[in-house]
Amino acid sequence: MPNDRLKATMASGGWTYAELAAQAGVDAKSVERWANLNRTPRLRAARLAADALGEDLFALWPSLRQPRTTRAVSPELVALYEQRADVPVSMFVNLLDRATRQVDVLVYAAVFLHEAYPRLNELLRERSAQGCTIRIAIGNPDSDAVGQRGGEEKFGHGIESRCRIARMHYRPLVGIPGIEIRMHGTTLYNSLYRADDQLLVNSHLWGMNAFSAPVWHLRRAPGGSLFDNYVSSFEAVWSTAEPVEAT
Repeated sequence: MPNDRLKATMASGGWTYAELAAQAGVDAKSVERWANLNRTPRLRAARLAADALGEDLFALWPSLRQPRTTRAVSPELVALYEQRADVPVSMFVNLLDRATRQVDVLVYAAVFLHEAYPRLNELLRERSAQGCTIRIAIGNPDSDAVGQRGGEEKFGHGIESRCRIARMHYRPLVGIPGIEIRMHGTTLYNSLYRADDQLLVNSHLWGMNAFSAPVWHLRRAPGGSLFDNYVSSFEAVWSTAEPVEAT
């Protein structure tokens, strides 16, 4: 099938194959194939030819129009919250309460959980008694990373104090089978709250407290990689963390 639009444009301007070929930097046989066999030229040659003809590039060769880039939403994304303060504590608690295999928590302190739900330690004991492996990584109050975060958030020594409070909250769990508490000194890019195949990610913003930063709720799904990437991040931090002692 010929390219009727190209042939008509060439005819109206009196263009020969050789003349248009010279303008487009190709041979005359190529232009003949464009016109009679509806072949699509390379983009550079098409632009030169269209400019010479005074015609719209995509009117002559619609197939050169690039499809609009679409943003794929991850199949693992369940919900996105503008800030952690929008997420009810009951959501954190319910996720942990339904866990049967694995609970992983990576934070600096997150004392809001114990403050809003005083039964948290009891819940974690119950989960471990049912065979759930529980790993909690909290910030080392003496680490450079924790001190720097306090300065960035203009919180002074507040974060260090909260890390110490978190250690106090979790210390009664030390030594319970299936539960391990560690302290880490890494830069906290995200706070992670994992319960089996679900994950709440509190993404941190420089200079802002965690409660003002967004949270996305992920659920592991075929074809997704976000969940596993965050799990790998947790494992990397966990491997550097030191156990919290019972005393």
